[in-house]
Amino acid sequence: MSQGSSHRVALLVGPGANPLEMAIGMELFGIARPELDVDWYDFVVCSAGDELEVRESLFTMRCPGTLDDVAAADTVIAPNRPDPEHGFGDQVLDALRAAASRGARMVSFCTGAFTLAEAGVLDGHTVTTHWRWADRFSRRYPAVDLRPNVLFVDDGQVLTAAGSAAAMDLGLHIIRSDHGAAVASAVSRRLVFPTHRDGGQQQFIERPVPRPGAATLAGAMAWASAHLDHSLTVAELAGRAAMSPSTFHRRFLAETGTTPLRWLHHERIDLARSLLETTALDVAEIAGATGFGTAANLRQHFRRHTGLAPMAYRAARAVP
Repeated sequence: MSQGSSHRVALLVGPGANPLEMAIGMELFGIARPELDVDWYDFVVCSAGDELEVRESLFTMRCPGTLDDVAAADTVIAPNRPDPEHGFGDQVLDALRAAASRGARMVSFCTGAFTLAEAGVLDGHTVTTHWRWADRFSRRYPAVDLRPNVLFVDDGQVLTAAGSAAAMDLGLHIIRSDHGAAVASAVSRRLVFPTHRDGGQQQFIERPVPRPGAATLAGAMAWASAHLDHSLTVAELAGRAAMSPSTFHRRFLAETGTTPLRWLHHERIDLARSLLETTALDVAEIAGATGFGTAANLRQHFRRHTGLAPMAYRAARAVP
């Protein structure tokens, strides 16, 4: 994929589009980031017609771009639809098929997966969509491997997010893939949004109502993030949260959608990414700083998570 100012992102919208998902695409890819000192995306919002109403007729909008911009884009974000049963005309579907055929990165937020599936772009791919429509999607598109309980799926050329909030997670994942962890972290800080939520987390988490004054996980998680070079255990984190290990594990899963050990692993990987990008530390030093212990252990986990060896990642992502 081309990057920087030559990498054009086309957000394709249609009648009834969800304003929040449009805004997420605009905020992540369309807002200039001069403070990051990197070439940002060339972004355009486009549609097949002159004017359209967004969902619930909240307002009407006229897009600056057309389907010609989709034909020239490196990344295409497919239009979502308020009713999965009502799609778009052949003009839009043909534009999406053509973009996928020439190798453009194809992205969907929420019900946008129905649009890509209707265009035949998702056959043979692993994807997700909103849990509310998962059964209907599976029935309509049996050639697509649907994962109904995750936040987002990166299946190479095709990337899909489950819903509006998960669109933010997927967008930050794309920025991380294109520009590295340090840039993605800077963008997430600007948005006051978690730096990284694993795509495999559950979409919908039943949250117990906290008692007034009940202990929270925030303190324990912040302490762990600051001590990743230590050999941390669930019992130790539970003690920080003034809970028993079993209660802490159950509460952590309920509130975050993942386990304490899996969360710790992702924190260590993200710290390793950042150190590879922004320091000259060798692999053994980074292994010690991130709690992986040995260079061999870091290499094994890092390659499994990113698909690259640490030094190959540094060569591809390090900020000059």
